[in-house]
Amino acid sequence: MKKLVFVFLFISTSTLFSQTVLTSYALDLKNAELSGQIINAANKVTNDLFAFVADRENVTILKYNQFLFLTDQFTTTRIKQPENEMVGYSFGEDGNPTLYWASEGSKNIILTKYFLDTKTSKSLNFKLPVEEQFVITHFQKNNFFYLLAQEKNEQGLVLYVFKNEACEAKSLDFSTFTFQDKSTKQVTLNQILRKYPIEKIDLDFINPLFVSNQKSKLYVLNDRLILTLDHNFRRTQVFDINLETLAITEKKFPQSADPKTMTTSNSFFSDNKLFQMNVTENELLFDVKDYHSNETLKSIKIDQNDTLYFKKVPFLFQKNESQPKKFKSTKKFLKSLPYMNTGLSVFKNYQNTYITIGGYLNTYQSNNPLFLNDGPFFFPESSYSMNTETAYFEGMVNASLDLIQQETQPLAIDNIFYFLNMHKEVAAQNIIKFKDYYILGYYDRITKQYIMRKFTDGFYYEERNPIINKASLSNPYQFETLKFSKD
Repeated sequence: MKKLVFVFLFISTSTLFSQTVLTSYALDLKNAELSGQIINAANKVTNDLFAFVADRENVTILKYNQFLFLTDQFTTTRIKQPENEMVGYSFGEDGNPTLYWASEGSKNIILTKYFLDTKTSKSLNFKLPVEEQFVITHFQKNNFFYLLAQEKNEQGLVLYVFKNEACEAKSLDFSTFTFQDKSTKQVTLNQILRKYPIEKIDLDFINPLFVSNQKSKLYVLNDRLILTLDHNFRRTQVFDINLETLAITEKKFPQSADPKTMTTSNSFFSDNKLFQMNVTENELLFDVKDYHSNETLKSIKIDQNDTLYFKKVPFLFQKNESQPKKFKSTKKFLKSLPYMNTGLSVFKNYQNTYITIGGYLNTYQSNNPLFLNDGPFFFPESSYSMNTETAYFEGMVNASLDLIQQETQPLAIDNIFYFLNMHKEVAAQNIIKFKDYYILGYYDRITKQYIMRKFTDGFYYEERNPIINKASLSNPYQFETLKFSKD
């Protein structure tokens, strides 16, 4: 007889809250649902927290000290180019912020520095040499704003560093390194990146499988960049780029499975470890390797007849937004992966390391009966529907790097997605990790306020709906309702 398990969630207001309103500010954004933008940013030198809130007409800058008391504010007319969007920020040595407004796929960047003491601003224009380069991604680090671009004709990347109202271009030369495709044929970096574009990974947040299954990934650390390439079944090729010296160091991490039997592979970098997965027709291999020494710290093999991990961490299948269903066997789970884009996602908080392994597939289906598969016909977007399929399992990696069942307590990010799912009055939002918690900054279109809420790990109770939905690492935008169970 199965043991009865009950989940008691109290309807009355609980003393255990994982979210708290930190501050609010009256603000009237015009057409916030369509044109509202918010960026929260922390000055790494002063620990001041900023909120940049914009609509089509104005931009408002709110400055808070490290204790989140409002110390200054500035509202001014934004650049009269409505197609521009805020894409980043930096802070000068004087503590004043600079916002970066991009248009035309980041080909054109307008830098606007705001002087809070005089309530003035000045703007500069930066244009990327589009004939020679195109933007891959952008990011902030250590109060600087960066653009990473790819050379069209050269075997390298260009890193643009924006600081103190100036821009410096730094070339990252990869021409001395050797690259091979799956058949060991020599190829160039440009050929790899054309087929497998770089995906930027933010380690402060959960990266769903449709992001982490990319073969080329960029990780931004304090003083360096980590570029991982998983286009080759034989190894994960890693490049460690020093942001100060621009020195590039190559590291190679062999895969565990025989390349001749392998159907897919991928990796994920986290906490100075490289997590690798290999899939063959009959088994899945999961390795954890020390990034500095290349030593294998843990190796786990799950074959098609496995029952141990099948009981420990349920293998799930989800189609579109439906409730996830359990696979009937490990074999059925493994058989589904070769037809998907596979990967793994790792998220480390202050106590635990959470991991998801699986595959993600999206397909487009025509809704127009006149569509012919082999005909040169084009229909509007409404003529198509996208279907998604995800096969995955989730668990935790303990201090001994053993894979164990994931605990049910939600993370701060889970609570944020739940809050957004329940509160339709949120018109624009931004999430930032601040100190040891997360802040959701958003515009409430009903009360016409900019609000900041603090979120931490743990159950989030709301008086009108005490049952929490839990987001999944496989897709944190979907929610699975916790229900009473007799299993």
